[in-house]
Amino acid sequence: MIFENETVLIRGGGDMATGVGVKLFKCGFPVVITEIERPLVVRRTVSFAQVIYEGECIVEGVKAKRVCGYDEVKDCIKCGEIPVIVDPKCAILDQLKPTILIDGTMVKNNIGTGIDDAKIVIGLGPGFTARKDVDAVIETESGHYLGSVIFEGAASLDTGIPCNIEGHALDRVFRAPCDGVLRNKVDIDDIVSLGQILCEVDGVLVKSQIAGVVRGILKDGLTVEQGLKLGDIDHRGDVKYNYVVSDKMRNIAGGVLEAIITLL
Repeated sequence: MIFENETVLIRGGGDMATGVGVKLFKCGFPVVITEIERPLVVRRTVSFAQVIYEGECIVEGVKAKRVCGYDEVKDCIKCGEIPVIVDPKCAILDQLKPTILIDGTMVKNNIGTGIDDAKIVIGLGPGFTARKDVDAVIETESGHYLGSVIFEGAASLDTGIPCNIEGHALDRVFRAPCDGVLRNKVDIDDIVSLGQILCEVDGVLVKSQIAGVVRGILKDGLTVEQGLKLGDIDHRGDVKYNYVVSDKMRNIAGGVLEAIITLL
């Protein structure tokens, strides 16, 4: 394949980073993902970070597998899979020497990615400045410029408002009412009604603000902080949407591919 020697290292395995990983893998790039020990992932059915808990997963026909160490990373790539390794500080960077580094952690600030870390360095969303700490930034704010490539400057600041799905934004998302341990009362794919109990955090109940299908929810038993996004409800009620890359993910992935082709 044309890109088989252009290894891509992605920091983060959440849904946005997974959308990028799926796109680049299907285009022929070898892809490696680093994650933290206990990732906080809402859309678990379309996030490669889920392999940290389950060992492996498949998103749109692309298989990812949890590995330990550089040798297992190489073996996994040879098997035609995406290796995911617990490496919050991205220490494997020195061994892997990827052509392309993508920071897809989506934490709204730069946690240590530098423009000299690889031949091409790309940041997703706010927290990065093109020509300063990365070569390109991809706009992640929903709207007309979603997925656009920024070669000078930064992406839009985080508004804190979820993307709108057919008139539903803030009401489709539920958040932690306090600090504590999450205990789920529902799971992904469950159909819920308005006012139904979704979960509790240290005994404080969280109820649905709309009716629909559970699109995503954090893994049960995680320790969460007040205000953290716990999950979201899709009022359309179609379970199949839970297992495909979203339109937002595809737009961002397309922007990454455009940036890579341009910079290569």
